[in-house]
Amino acid sequence: MRLLIECTFVYEHPDMNTGIQRVVRNIVSGLGDTRLPVQCIPVMLQRDQIHHVLSLAPLPAEARRSTIRGKGQWLLEQLDWLRKLSWRLHGAIERRWPFRAAMPLRRVLHFSFRAGNFFVVSLPTRILRRLVNRNGKPPPQRAVPLQIKAGDQLLWLDSSWHDDKLFPLVNRLKAQGVGIIPVIYDFIPLTHPQFCDAGLTLLLDRWLEWIAEIADGFVAISQTVSQQVEDELKRRIGAEAAARRWYRHFYLGSELDLRDHHSDAEPELKQLFDAPWPVYLMVGTIEPRKNHAYLLDAFERLWSDGSEARLCIIGMIGWKCSDLLERIRYHPQWGKRLFMFNQASDRSLEYAYAHARALVFPSHIEGFGLPLVEAMQRHLPVMASDIPVFREIGGDFVAYFDLANPDSLATMIERFEQSGEFPATRTLSEWHWIGWPEACKQLVDSVLDGLGSKPSTRAGLKPASTVPLAVAE
Repeated sequence: MRLLIECTFVYEHPDMNTGIQRVVRNIVSGLGDTRLPVQCIPVMLQRDQIHHVLSLAPLPAEARRSTIRGKGQWLLEQLDWLRKLSWRLHGAIERRWPFRAAMPLRRVLHFSFRAGNFFVVSLPTRILRRLVNRNGKPPPQRAVPLQIKAGDQLLWLDSSWHDDKLFPLVNRLKAQGVGIIPVIYDFIPLTHPQFCDAGLTLLLDRWLEWIAEIADGFVAISQTVSQQVEDELKRRIGAEAAARRWYRHFYLGSELDLRDHHSDAEPELKQLFDAPWPVYLMVGTIEPRKNHAYLLDAFERLWSDGSEARLCIIGMIGWKCSDLLERIRYHPQWGKRLFMFNQASDRSLEYAYAHARALVFPSHIEGFGLPLVEAMQRHLPVMASDIPVFREIGGDFVAYFDLANPDSLATMIERFEQSGEFPATRTLSEWHWIGWPEACKQLVDSVLDGLGSKPSTRAGLKPASTVPLAVAE
């Protein structure tokens, strides 16, 4: 048996550095560990062929631009950026009158954007991909065709679920006897569609309707999400069919893999953290479920009481956030006590973690909450919203505040500043967490356990290898 670790999106977008891409790169980098009990091969899916990925790292920019293939890949990346931008624009428009007041108008708007995307983005993308890959093979420097063997298991690790052009290939692999095992990060577009673009919710719903029928088992990034997966499968295909699948989970590591030791943090960011005032840090994509508005409410109360605490927001600009961005950039404290960095490097993020007073993490919903672990692994205390997955990951090492009351966070910060005692039950001196090599091994062990290669554990219980060290200590 071989585990084929799918990494298509990261292969095609090697410069992206959000949560899922970070997970994929770090898991793939750990596949060479000789301690793994099964052969693991990183793969990418391309229309009618599966390829063995030799390197996720991109070719040098000069070489990519100097060849027809390199220029074509660059154009494909721009088209993908245009597609995302158009759906962000769609999300902004549909929230405005008269669209928000009339479902028929929203449907017309949605189909208009779909038609526009087809002619402006999708059709040019298909033509360009055919030209770039007219021999049906990716660049030989980075990937080569792979022959399927009996007993292979496809571990769908990447976020390529959005590409329905891959469905026929996966169906064919299933027909050839390949096991299909998706990794589930969260169901947020389905459980909390108000935080996401309508197009994303439709894509995930269509993917889940399809994958629920062909998957052999599911691996989630937390026990909380694993239980959600099992509940969703019962709802979609019935309890009896859902019971024929298996459900496992693993935990994520915390290293910042794109950190460049030869570069330095951004000067403006260093200046902020080197000043004598306490800086509270928020890390995450700028989008509604991250709940940045709650932070502004809490810190506005602090500032009105004369607090010198600074709030630093680090994260890429996401979706449905135009009003929030306007509030931040036109805030009276912008550039004084309120700061935001949308293109921070891993080196800058490392600096922020090392010099912040605490991480503040007010998310409404998460599948895991990677910044929480990244912060505590660097001995930065965390104040977080009181949601189940944070309780699972952070345990007694995190101070929890009430999402219904921004004053609860403001009061927590005031008392921390006055006393110097962090309001968590346990101190970070006792905190331990796995690194990415251990996360990679947990993932592989969970898959093997689910497949029956190891003594089974009953669905819903934690396999011993996936108990977080923070709790086990």
